[in-house]
Amino acid sequence: MAPRPRILIVEDEEPLTLLLRYNLEADGFEVTTAARGDEAEITIRESVPDLILLDWMLPGLSGVELCRRLRLRRETERLPIIMLTARGEEGDRVRGLATGADDYVVKPFSVPELLARVRALLRRVKPAEVAERLVAGDLELDRVQHRVRRGGRDLHLGPTEFRLLEFLMRSPGRVFSREQLLDSVWGRDVYIDERTVDVHVGRLRKALGDSAFPDPIRTVRGAGYAFDETYGSAAATGNAA
Repeated sequence: MAPRPRILIVEDEEPLTLLLRYNLEADGFEVTTAARGDEAEITIRESVPDLILLDWMLPGLSGVELCRRLRLRRETERLPIIMLTARGEEGDRVRGLATGADDYVVKPFSVPELLARVRALLRRVKPAEVAERLVAGDLELDRVQHRVRRGGRDLHLGPTEFRLLEFLMRSPGRVFSREQLLDSVWGRDVYIDERTVDVHVGRLRKALGDSAFPDPIRTVRGAGYAFDETYGSAAATGNAA
């Protein structure tokens, strides 16, 4: 499976940065942040992300100036940039787009709408980076239709089991602790026992049912759970632990 698209958030409002980071990571993106324009410029020179969410007004170097500089460099002249700003006047929008931004979002904005704009922009410039379907062996998860099929038949998963399967399928082979799964699937503000993860993994396994392939959810004793990176490569000889 392809690596997760990398998003750089350049924003000096920490609560907004945390909100965006949480939602983007939950949606399958890898996220880095910078609170200053000059800091972001250094970060981008070291490693170019797949897309930037760029605030207009920043300390050190304005978002507009950073955008202008990025468009002058060969490495970043086509880098997708979405400008975030409280300036909603038509002249400001025209200036932001004229500077080189690909899209322009006025604060306050809808987070689901912003995520949709991120995915749409990435689909246009890097269609291979954003998968609407996750497929492994006979298992197919459709993120748009919120649907899971195994061996050609629809499975009935609860919303938590769907999020859990989606999260694990995005990073096959990577072992996540129960604490990491609680933060990523249930949310950092939800305070529940880690044993809840075991209960929902059990429900997910039951919902997945029988297949010619082994259990795709791998239990790593003392560490947590992972989606088996070899799943679908060969017929089952028995169930995973």
